[in-house]
Amino acid sequence: MIALIDYGAGNLKSVANACAAIGADIEITTDPAVIRRATSIILPGVGAFAEGMDRLRKAGLLPVLNEEVIEKKKPYLGICLGLQFLAEKGFEHGEHEGFGWIKGTVKKIEPKDPSFKVPHMGWNDIDIVRPSGIFTGLQEHPTFYFVHSFALEVDPSERDAVTATCEYGQEITAAVQKDNIFAVQFHPEKSQNAGLMVLKNFLTLC
Repeated sequence: MIALIDYGAGNLKSVANACAAIGADIEITTDPAVIRRATSIILPGVGAFAEGMDRLRKAGLLPVLNEEVIEKKKPYLGICLGLQFLAEKGFEHGEHEGFGWIKGTVKKIEPKDPSFKVPHMGWNDIDIVRPSGIFTGLQEHPTFYFVHSFALEVDPSERDAVTATCEYGQEITAAVQKDNIFAVQFHPEKSQNAGLMVLKNFLTLC
């Protein structure tokens, strides 16, 4: 069973429907006991970094996430904001602490070319720069759907955690993997066959 974390700010219905389409056993939950029983965890997210972290904190989910993902090495898939939470800090509406699972910060996208509008919204090819199990069976430059104004800047000391990037007036971290931690900036649940393949690959890895 995969625990789909509900903290009041995730795109749960679309993610749940996409997981159902590939035959995944999903339970939407905020219950630490369910998270502990799960074989893996998916944390989707939309909205602002600070608000999302605050909701997770108030729901009492930070300790169980650290326990299950960091200590017990349970597979984790973060989607959009679920990727950004991995950072040490986020700079949306001030400075706010993240999970600190990956060294880096979340900053506003600032394209060098003003023709690239923010938020980054729509379809974008990605460059798979390092092998990752979630990209198995995909072409070299698959296309996914993005909606975000902020992006993770990974510290150079952990650059090997970046598995995919995309170009949008600047290089954007599109996916990361660190041990049992997987995360994508794009929305696989909105990315048709390529997105379903990413979710199916994560299910297989679990």
